[in-house]
Amino acid sequence: MSGGLVARLKAALPERADFGEVLTQPWATFSAREMAERQVYLDREGRVRLGDLFDITGEPEGRIRLVGDLQNADRLGAGLSEGEVTVEGSVGQEAGMALAGGSLDIQGNAGPRVGAAPLGYKRGMTGGELIVRGSAGPEAGAAMRRGLLVIAKSAGERTGLGMIAGTVVVFGTAGRETGLWSKRGSIVALGRITPPATYSYACTYQPIVLRLMLARLSVTYGLSVQRKHFTGSYRRYSGDMAELGKGEILEWVAK
Repeated sequence: MSGGLVARLKAALPERADFGEVLTQPWATFSAREMAERQVYLDREGRVRLGDLFDITGEPEGRIRLVGDLQNADRLGAGLSEGEVTVEGSVGQEAGMALAGGSLDIQGNAGPRVGAAPLGYKRGMTGGELIVRGSAGPEAGAAMRRGLLVIAKSAGERTGLGMIAGTVVVFGTAGRETGLWSKRGSIVALGRITPPATYSYACTYQPIVLRLMLARLSVTYGLSVQRKHFTGSYRRYSGDMAELGKGEILEWVAK
C-alpha cells in the first residue's frame, strides 16, 4: 500500500487500549491533524488522543498504515466501512469487529474474535475483506453475515462460530469446532480440519469458483497459494445440521 496516512507508534502501549472509535466514518477523508484527534481508551489512564500515541503523517487518500507493536490494541478497525487499512504487526482482540466494508490487512497475528460480532450481538462482519497474515485466536468470524476473512496460518477453536453467510479461508490448521452452529456460509480449509460431528459428508469435487477466489487472493494480497490448492480436490461437508444446515466446509485433500 502506498500513499495515504502513516501512523507510527511512539512507544509500546503500556496497557490494553480500545481502538474501537479510531477507524469509524468518516476517517478516510481525514488529514493527519484530524486523525490525531481520534480517541483511544486506555484501561487505566482513560481517554487519550491518537496523536498522543502515534506520529501521524501523510495525506488523506482513503488509506492508513499503522506501524508498531499493537498486541495491546483491541477492537482496531471495529465497524470499518471504507478505505484500506494496513497494520504492520500483530493486534489484540476483536480487530475488525463487525467489519462492514473496506479492507483490513493485518500483517501479523490477531487475538481472539477477529472479525466477530460484538459480545451480546448477532451481527458480525457484514462486508469488506479482513486478511490476517499470521494466526488468529478463537472465534474468528463469529456470527459473520457477509464478507471475506482470510487467515494465512492457524485459526483458533470455533472459527466461524454461528456463521450466517460469508466466507472464511484458513491456510493452516483450523481449531476444533470450526464451523459450529453455522447456518450458511463457507469455510475453506487448506490445512488440517476436523469438521464438527453435526456436519455430514456430501461429496468430493473441484470447485471452480474457489480457484478464482484463490487466484484473486494471490494477485490482490500477494498471499502464497500453492499449486496443489488450485489443482486438488475438496471434500464438501454440509452443516451445521443442528442449525439450518446450509453451510459448508471445504477441506482440501491430496490427490
